[in-house]
Amino acid sequence: MHRQETAAAEPWPPPAQAWYAVGVMTVALMFNFLDRGMLNLLIEPIKHDMGLSDTQISLVVGFAFVSFYAIVGFPIARLVDSKSRRAILGIGISMWSGMTAACGLAQNFWHLFIARLGVGIGEACNGPATFSMISDLFPKEKLPKAISVLNLGFASGQGVALLVGGTVIGIVSTMSEIALPLLGNVRPWQLAFFAVGLPGLIVASLMATVPEPKRRGLLTHGKGGSAAVAPQQLPVREVMRFLFDNRRAYAPMFIGLAVQSVMVWGIIAWMPSFFIRTHGWSVSQFGQVIGLINLLILPLGLMVGGVLAERLARMGYDDINMRLVALVAALTAPLLALFPLMGNPWVAVGMLAVQSFIVGWGIGPQNAALQVITPNQMRGQVTALYLFVFNLIGFGLGPTFIAVLTDYVFGSEDQLRYAMALAAAVMAPLAALIYWSGLKAYGETVARASR
Repeated sequence: MHRQETAAAEPWPPPAQAWYAVGVMTVALMFNFLDRGMLNLLIEPIKHDMGLSDTQISLVVGFAFVSFYAIVGFPIARLVDSKSRRAILGIGISMWSGMTAACGLAQNFWHLFIARLGVGIGEACNGPATFSMISDLFPKEKLPKAISVLNLGFASGQGVALLVGGTVIGIVSTMSEIALPLLGNVRPWQLAFFAVGLPGLIVASLMATVPEPKRRGLLTHGKGGSAAVAPQQLPVREVMRFLFDNRRAYAPMFIGLAVQSVMVWGIIAWMPSFFIRTHGWSVSQFGQVIGLINLLILPLGLMVGGVLAERLARMGYDDINMRLVALVAALTAPLLALFPLMGNPWVAVGMLAVQSFIVGWGIGPQNAALQVITPNQMRGQVTALYLFVFNLIGFGLGPTFIAVLTDYVFGSEDQLRYAMALAAAVMAPLAALIYWSGLKAYGETVARASR
């Protein structure tokens, strides 16, 4: 049985229609990361008001979200590959937005835990549906730019979460409860959840105005004129067989992502504590400074990376998406390893700003790289597997990895900066080497998919 991806004979959607869809999905992604990240900076007031332990709050922040995100992600992705992606995305946005607002209604640990489960289930719809749709809206050479624009939502969501969360923490100690109709007295941190959760329901309704694009890059069986499009709902074993047959291209992408994600999520999780312990900053100051970097610097890098990838792809570089990913990992390695060692906090911030700009180059190409070589009938499932690595391994293990280095290698919480530096010095170059090892196979796979 022969497999190949068919070239779409029909014209691509009009640019205005495609970019409108990207605009709606960008706003959705902004609320995705805004809703996801808000809890991180509201931990202390929530702990104080609910009387939660560190263990309880860690379960709410990590386990409740990641576990259900991972459990339901693959079944949802199966639906993405055969059903209406627009409807799945609209339902997902409604669910995670509503459950984020429900976090503001929580009165105890279990209320908050269940609300976070709901956030995880809703957000599991986003990645597979979004990337599958966007891959059918743009030709492959324009895909990195489109995904870079999409990831403005990621940058703005992270930035707003830090700014809003930091500001709320700054005023929570001086602000009394607020009386609201029907809800009674609520705390400022509860208002923050309402403010970021409820507007997402408007975004969900906008998905009804986004046309469902025609599926392209479908897998076929047979050869030459006898080739026939494979069924839209493929067995899981066939998806796994495709990945295994193309393992030389896929394995470096997944393994490199796993190594990189553990380091990145670990550093991100402990970065507030680093600035507090090493430089005496407040959480509010950290949120405002790093939030501005995410809002102002990262988007510039996203645009540069998207334009660069598109131009080089037109010049015939089949492997350009993964080549940029490897380059970014190599260039950011020294910045990530050195910024925790700086004696002046503003020098560290400057290094983080440069690092954020360079990171932006690779975000669009990294996501586009996966879509370009994956047949349409399995894009949702392969994307879900990719996001499983990103979230469960990175988000789930990264913070603990840094903590273990701090406690058992360096032996003191005051040595956190050295744990972060060591993790980056080892894992960032390793990720770059893994990505680089797969360039040849990836380029060959892209060339085959284009025929």
